[in-house]
Amino acid sequence: MDPVAPLPAQPAWRRFAAPAALLLLMAVGSLLGLHKYLTLEAIAEHRAALETFTQQNWLLALLLFMGVYVAAVALSVPGAIVLTVAGGLLFGWFVTGFAVVFSATLGATLFFLVVRTAVGASLVNRTNPKLAAIREGFVRDAFNYLLFLRLVPAFPFWLVNIAAAVSGMRLRTFVAATAIGIVPATFAFAYVGEGLDSILDAQNAAHAACVAEKGESACPFNLSLSSFVTTELLIAFAALGVLALVPVALRRWRPSA
Repeated sequence: MDPVAPLPAQPAWRRFAAPAALLLLMAVGSLLGLHKYLTLEAIAEHRAALETFTQQNWLLALLLFMGVYVAAVALSVPGAIVLTVAGGLLFGWFVTGFAVVFSATLGATLFFLVVRTAVGASLVNRTNPKLAAIREGFVRDAFNYLLFLRLVPAFPFWLVNIAAAVSGMRLRTFVAATAIGIVPATFAFAYVGEGLDSILDAQNAAHAACVAEKGESACPFNLSLSSFVTTELLIAFAALGVLALVPVALRRWRPSA
């Protein structure tokens, strides 16, 4: 069993200072509409400028990309997968894969620490009933349970972060399971992004042909991320998630000594 870390009591001002700052940044980001820039349509619109800047300032562009990714995950801004796809377009799947794993893990860890500081020791024992089942799984086998939730990207990333923090999971367990668990989906979407140029060119050509025939109003430019998520890809993620739970199942079914 993976031990659960005790959460020491914190003075009220220390418990709520970081969460208040995080909520303020989330509110500012929402008011500024930052999530509107994390869409495939926005990437298509600014593709030329992004590619030019990246070619001229490769290292700076990579560092800025990683900084934006950390902030997006830490502030729970929707669109992390789109960022991964954009990274694949700009930096290639290999570099993007490692950059995203590092950045996403760092952002999730910052969010985890803020939530864990806020909940304090007493609240861990009074978990909301809606999170009770997830918390129980974390307590019994923290690493494998979190690994499953990371490998199967059907669960909201931010909710898993909260559940892990509320459960009292150890920091090193959270970091390890997160970093390992997000690798398959990260590299898969980065690989999709590396081929996005041809997809965008085809989409632009189809859109231009539609506009020439029917007019601008009848031809909205739609590029959905769901078109890249195939049934085979989802099955592969699900299979990996099941493998993560095999050690847990074996321990449960093993006869007591």
